[in-house]
Amino acid sequence: MRASEPVTLNFANAEIEAVARTMATITGRNVVVDPRVKGQLNLVTERAVTPAAAFQQFLAALRLQGFTVVETAGLYKVVPEADAKLQGGSVSVVQGNAGSAPSGGQIVTQIFKLNFENAANLVPVLRPLISPNNTINVNPGNNSLVITDYADNLQRLARIVAAMDVSNASDVEVIPLRNAVAADLAPLVARLIDGGSAPAATPGQADTSFKTTLIAEPRSNSLILRAANPARVAQVRALVDRLDQPPAPGSSAASGNIHVVYLKNADATKLATTLRAAMAAMGAGGGTSTGGGASPAAAPSTGLSGGSNNSGSMLSTGSGLSGNSSGLGAGSNTMGTASTNNNQPSTGGQIQADPTTNSLIITAPEPLYRQLRTVIDKLDGRRAQVLVESLIVEVAANKVAQFGIQWQGILGKQGDGTIGVIGTNSGAAGSNIIGLTAALASGSTTSIATAATGLGAGMNLALAPRINGQYYLGALANFLQNSGDANVLSTPNLMTLDNEEARILIGDNVPFVTGSYANTGNNGTVNPFNTVERKDVGLMLKVRPQIGENGMVKMAIYQEISKIDRSTLSNATGPTTSKRAVESNVVVDDGSIIVIGGLLEDTYSQGEDKVPLMGDLPVVGNLFKSENRSRRKTNLMIFLRPIVVRDTATSDALVVDRYEAIRALQQTTQPAPSLMMGTVSGAPVLPALPAPAANKPAATPAVPQPQQ
Repeated sequence: MRASEPVTLNFANAEIEAVARTMATITGRNVVVDPRVKGQLNLVTERAVTPAAAFQQFLAALRLQGFTVVETAGLYKVVPEADAKLQGGSVSVVQGNAGSAPSGGQIVTQIFKLNFENAANLVPVLRPLISPNNTINVNPGNNSLVITDYADNLQRLARIVAAMDVSNASDVEVIPLRNAVAADLAPLVARLIDGGSAPAATPGQADTSFKTTLIAEPRSNSLILRAANPARVAQVRALVDRLDQPPAPGSSAASGNIHVVYLKNADATKLATTLRAAMAAMGAGGGTSTGGGASPAAAPSTGLSGGSNNSGSMLSTGSGLSGNSSGLGAGSNTMGTASTNNNQPSTGGQIQADPTTNSLIITAPEPLYRQLRTVIDKLDGRRAQVLVESLIVEVAANKVAQFGIQWQGILGKQGDGTIGVIGTNSGAAGSNIIGLTAALASGSTTSIATAATGLGAGMNLALAPRINGQYYLGALANFLQNSGDANVLSTPNLMTLDNEEARILIGDNVPFVTGSYANTGNNGTVNPFNTVERKDVGLMLKVRPQIGENGMVKMAIYQEISKIDRSTLSNATGPTTSKRAVESNVVVDDGSIIVIGGLLEDTYSQGEDKVPLMGDLPVVGNLFKSENRSRRKTNLMIFLRPIVVRDTATSDALVVDRYEAIRALQQTTQPAPSLMMGTVSGAPVLPALPAPAANKPAATPAVPQPQQ
């Protein structure tokens, strides 16, 4: 039979594998059947059909049985429908409305690249129209849909996608304002139109990429609008026109020109000072007065407040001749009024800060207020933070060697009126041979014990002959070799706002005597009186980071390491402290490590006590001298690493890292189980760090409180 000849189908309860072999013969195609495909088919035609039509009827019959055909490199495989998406098949791409889906009843994969609509928005629409065993996936990278389904169903889906992938967002509209201030009107209109800020879209839900967007443009005092459709644009325009009206006669906006600006991030007190200085400079540079009058000399003007009070102000009005000015209060009033400098150039406005609400109270004409509002919006931004990690490494090595021989002898015999003493000694009192001899000669047990404690460290060899019933120290030899190493690592960290100084101190607050005098009482008793000053001793780090261009961080640094010499604690004049400090200004990339200072010290000292001439003799001279040598090496380096924290995600990552590290350390220091200590079974441990919650109550403690 030739593949092009019409055929009449008449299969009644035929095995699927047999029908597949027949279709391969009729169509001239290579057909294989998966071993899992079992069952019977009924396939009958009333008249002769083409081989292609017969094959399509075969595919339809298989689909009713839960099977399908997948084509791979000219080979047609009959497989269960559930596994068809895992088999190789043809893949086609449709860009917008261009291209067409393949036809037929086999399983194919098609990629739809969308031009306007968000691919995630179409998933809940198309998912019910796809066979349960087949898939639809979103690639957000290029805004495309990947659908695997029957070819004839993909043709229907392609028509639906083409109908929905149209531009549904209007062009950007610019709405100029005549009376209202753009920065004030934009958030009000946005709340009225969209009901406040919308939450982020979750998977499977429509996103808000085409919701109404309204942005204030302070430079031209306009609103920039982007809406989902022309109807929404008309709605926003109508609302803006109704709100953009001149102030009603007699209102505060028309007469007093008083405005309250609530700040989001900046400090009201500091910002008010900055704005006052800017207004003063603007007035000195040729600013014009806004007061009314026939001539400048007779025009009353509103002076710029120069007072230091920041808690608010009371409105006082007045007029004056020859340029007299009236302002918001006087500097002597402690209830929140500020003085007006008559010699100060008038800019027609005043600025006061209310720290309680962190807001600015601005009294100024509308044009000046708009200029100030533009500056305020730029300065009231969220400031980045900087985490400064400090690494202080100190490595020290000490070596000491000491050798010495002291001896003493008596010249004379018993009964002589005069005897002589000859010998050598070295060292501090109590540790030399004379002090030890005096203790032995006294015969006192206490004196001998005291003298013995004064022996030098190391190995001591002594010879004490007995003369006339008393012991005399004839010779004393001392040998000592000492070595010691120290390795200190300190890592103080601190976080601060951009261009704000931060300070961390880890140490003690030590009293130092600064003065002393005697106070004589009524009964003649002298009572000493000391004046004491306390100072911080320990590790201190002060840093002021400033974030520059391209992530560069400029840091003004002061680091100090001080400690007390324990051997001087009992001194009458107070203890002695050693101090190592470095002060510098450096520039470093975000996240990079820089060394800001270091000390490499290698000290060698040598001391020798000897008898002249005798101590210089070879070999024998060692009996007449004592020698000590010491060497000390100190390596101190200070490293810094700034990390810029611009958003919550970076801050959370740093918090989680350090929180989990200290929590793991706490868990490793738990006490071992003890039968005798059962009442104290464990040390407190930090709880697991909870996931950030947007609606978490502010009063919720970070660490659960113990039950009473």
